[in-house]
Order: sequence, then C-alpha cells, then structure tokens
Amino acid sequence: MFKPFEAFIGLRYVRARRRNHFISFISMTSMIGVALGVTALITVLSVMNGFEKELTDRILGMAAHASVIDRNKTMQDWHEIADIIKRNPAVLEAAPYFQAEGMLVNDGNVNGSIITGILPEEEPKVSVIAEKMVAGSFTDLKSGNFDIIIGTELARALGVGMGDKVTLIAPQATVTPAGIMPRIKRFNVVGVFEIGMHEFDSALALMHLDDARQLFRNNGVSGLRIKTSNIYTAPMVSREIVRDLPGQYVVVDWTQRHANFFRALRTEKTVMFVILTLIVAVAAFNIISTLVMVVTDKQSDIAVLRTLGASPKSIMQIFIIQGVVIGIVGILLGVIGGVWLASNVETIVPAIEAFFHMKFLSPDVYYISELPSDMHWQDVTVISIVAFLFCLVATIYPAWRASRTQPAEALRYE
Repeated sequence: MFKPFEAFIGLRYVRARRRNHFISFISMTSMIGVALGVTALITVLSVMNGFEKELTDRILGMAAHASVIDRNKTMQDWHEIADIIKRNPAVLEAAPYFQAEGMLVNDGNVNGSIITGILPEEEPKVSVIAEKMVAGSFTDLKSGNFDIIIGTELARALGVGMGDKVTLIAPQATVTPAGIMPRIKRFNVVGVFEIGMHEFDSALALMHLDDARQLFRNNGVSGLRIKTSNIYTAPMVSREIVRDLPGQYVVVDWTQRHANFFRALRTEKTVMFVILTLIVAVAAFNIISTLVMVVTDKQSDIAVLRTLGASPKSIMQIFIIQGVVIGIVGILLGVIGGVWLASNVETIVPAIEAFFHMKFLSPDVYYISELPSDMHWQDVTVISIVAFLFCLVATIYPAWRASRTQPAEALRYE
C-alpha cells in the first residue's frame, strides 16, 4: 500500500526523539490508552463468556437438549417413541419423565414444588443431576418405597434432611365418605442435590416414575428428555425428529424453553462490547491530537519534503503510518495484557480477595461465587480489528492537514 520512502520517514518519526517532550508524552498516553482499552475489552468479554458458559452448563445440565411431548398431555407409548427417536444418529439418549405440581409440607413449613417422576437408571444419561448430589444417591430411589430427592434450598425451607419425612399434597382430589379430600402421601427424603440455580434448588423434587404415576393416577408420562451429540445442533435435530414422529407429538428444544434468558445474555454482551469500545475510541482519537501537534512541529520538514518533490499523497501517507504504528503497538500490548489477564483471572481474583479479606461475589448472595473466564480468539480478533480501524480513522484528518501544508508559508520564518 505504501512506498518504502513514506514508510521509512514515517517509522523514523516514530523512533525519533522529539524536541517537544509534551508530544512524546501524548503519544505515550495514546498508546497506553489503546492498550488499556483493548485489555479491558478482552478481559470483560472473556469473563462474560465464562458466566454465559457457566449458566448454560447449569441450565442445560437440568433442562434437556430437547423434549418430546404429546399434544394429548400424556404419552402412553413412550417406549415406541423412544425407539424412533434413538434411530436419529445425533440423538445419544432419551429418558421418560412425569411432571406435575404439588405442595411439600413438614412441621408447618409449606413449599410449592415441581414434582418430577424419573427412572433412576435412565435420568443420568440425559442430565447431570446425578453428579450434583450432595447427599444420597439416585440408586436410593426404589419403586414402591415412595422416596424423594429434593434441592438444598427446598430442604432448608422445609427444615428436613436425609432420612426425614415430608408430606406431599397433590392438587388432584379424592372422593371419600367424608367428602372431597386432596391426595396426601408421606415420602422419605433419600437424597439432596445442589445445581447452583435457585430455580431448581428451591422447587424441584424427584421421585421414582412409578410412584409419581401412582400418586397422580396417570398411566403415561409427560414426555421424553433427549440428549443430542451437540447442544448447538439441537434445534436442527428437533426438526428432524418431528418429521419421524406422528402428528400429535411436539419437540421443544432448549433454545425455545430459555429463549429470553439467552437472548438477554447476548444483548448484555453486545451492550458491554459497545460501551467498552468507546474506551478504545477515546484512546484512539487521542492519536488525532498527537499527530496534529506532530504536524505543527514538523512544518519545516514537510516543506522541505514538498520542495524536494514529495506529493501531498506521500506526506499524508507518512503521518498515517506514524499514527497507525502508535495504534498497532498499543493494540499488541493490549492483546498481550488482555490474553494474559483473561487466562489468569481465576487465579488473580482469589489472590486479590485473600489480600483484602473480601469477597467480590459472596456465596450467600450469588450462586456463582467465582469469576469464570472463557477467552475466545474470535473475540480477540474482532477487538483488534475494531481498535485498528479506530486508530486508522484517527490518523486521516491530521495526515490530510499535513498534506495541505504550503512550503512557502512553512519556510517563511525559517
């Protein structure tokens, strides 16, 4: 793009020790500003990626990649449907579940709950809840024993622990000689899990599928949970499954169930990118003031070059090169600092917390008490390109002004 002549002089201006130290100071601050802006962008976006990944793993660990449900509310022939689903090569597993609402009661403590009936041997294949047990095990759920596994928040609200009993009140009524009575059954607490999401830990209760169907007097299941080989291809796999199933079945993937949540995460990340990009923009446009002062300081040099035959375009390219080099150095420093900080934030933050004896994300308030980081090189590339464009645009006006310098005017008082 540039000839060696313009590049030689532009790079020499960058290396030269200026007579005006204030100009050197402004150049340095512009470079440092670009570096800090790029570092902040890379670090913040990596932390946001980390939070998004952590939340996604926790939500999708409980919510299936996709679910098959029957428009008629209950699925009677779930074994046949599961066989059809598993023919798809992208489907790893399918497990039945029964879901209803009820109230858990213990010693005057009442809490509304989502009652989910599962098969203990099948559920771990489609969710991570078996890995989140803090007490007990999935194998403790036995058909006919009326055992129950609840979340830590729900156990705390009810005041129960391992081995205690809770009373489940089902909304369906039973007609007795004494009148219409709600269905009530005592359950043994054989396990406690902790997902780290209030939505699940405070309201979800698991029991054996046979016990749930017996209590709610239903011979079918609510649907089938599906685990695919790749969560991001779940929407496409869901459409393929629908084509293979009879018309009364619907497949709902995780993007539909949690669309608002993930859309909000993406929007927040975009807004943070725009806000932090303004930091880079401010630092990049400091290059304008730097080059304007350099142009003023180099008026005689510009006049001599013009006299020797340099064209206005060449003069413009000289100062564009100088400004771009300042920006590139700042971007490189920022990328190095940002990548290092994003890669070590999970170590640096605990060290700072230990030094100041404080906690940035208190576990009493936040379920994610550590700062996760997930750096994407794609983000680093986009940030570097945007910063470079800002720096390039910032050089155009000062370089154009330098190209408009008239040799006679500049050398009049020399």
